[in-house]
Amino acid sequence: MESTWLVLVSLALGLAVGAGFVTLLHVAERHGRRAAEVVNPAVPDGIDQVLDALESAGAVLDPSNNVIKASPAAVSMGLVWNQQLVHPELLELAGQVRRSGDAISESLILSRGPFNDASMRVRVRLARLGTRYVLILAEDRTEAFRLDEVRRDFVANISHELKTPIAAVGLLAEALGHAADDPVQVRRFANRLTTESGRLTRLTQEIIELSRLQAQDSLAEPEVLNVDDIVSAAVDQSRVVADADRITIAVGKKSRAEVSGDERLLVMAVHNLVANAVHYSPEGSRVGVGVRRHDGVVEITVTDQGVGIAEADLERIFERFFRVDQARSRHTGGTGLGLSIVKHIVQIHGGDIRVWSQPGSGSTFTIRLPEAPPTAPSAAETSS
Repeated sequence: MESTWLVLVSLALGLAVGAGFVTLLHVAERHGRRAAEVVNPAVPDGIDQVLDALESAGAVLDPSNNVIKASPAAVSMGLVWNQQLVHPELLELAGQVRRSGDAISESLILSRGPFNDASMRVRVRLARLGTRYVLILAEDRTEAFRLDEVRRDFVANISHELKTPIAAVGLLAEALGHAADDPVQVRRFANRLTTESGRLTRLTQEIIELSRLQAQDSLAEPEVLNVDDIVSAAVDQSRVVADADRITIAVGKKSRAEVSGDERLLVMAVHNLVANAVHYSPEGSRVGVGVRRHDGVVEITVTDQGVGIAEADLERIFERFFRVDQARSRHTGGTGLGLSIVKHIVQIHGGDIRVWSQPGSGSTFTIRLPEAPPTAPSAAETSS
């Protein structure tokens, strides 16, 4: 009996020890799996492919805030460097997501990486990915914000520019009524009324023209045009004003260059440059207009001996409504849209415009357009 009892006790102890050992094995296995998960940087299935396909920036953080996967855009935008998030603002948001479990969307102004002081506006969204990871998505909204600011400035500038001549027209009309019995005053106010209404008309026409140019990326039906004819037509439009100020417009020799484009628009572009040169040149000075061909490029150059442009203003002169000399522009009736129109005309013709200037010495504007390919001679030309 006693021996049987000892056998049973031994068996029970063996089972208990065996169960404990098995339990220890399970615990060790679980710890091993957890350790492997910590060491293994793999993200949930499919996330790798999603991040690789993203055009916007995306990254996945592990519990230690290491970046275990990042899209190419996240690196190029400067959000991720050396497998770490660069910006503490993003780390703070990731911590909030872990604590609350709720997704967060924010608009931030961040630097473009650890070695770049330029800033960017970013829209970010962070959310938990499973139980351990945090997913960060970011979209660079810098250009969108810039365009919004341009639109707001454009509306504000239009309002300001229209307000001045409209107010002047109203005041002059009222003054004209009060001076009905004074022929001299009537003529004086009538002339000023004509000037202001003309300025208002030019401004409206240029706003419409600029809107049309910005709405098109290329020309619908370009024609092969003689550049010498374009220059001649543009210069003729400024002859009267130039002669009134004793300004000589000197045109270089014939180039026989040809370009593909819209004749009306190119004449407008060259005329705007010549008109600017005349307006900003002192009496008795000289404006030069020349054309040359070089390596498949046609260059139309307008040079003046005017006041010149400060270096700080050179980058802004093609902006809408920007004027180097506000008082002089208003006196000459300038709208501040001429150079912006020139820039857009040249761009839709596949060219570019460059400027050199030195205060006190004058300015040189150069329109560069691709030269039209030579046309095959006609049968009559061949036979002759």
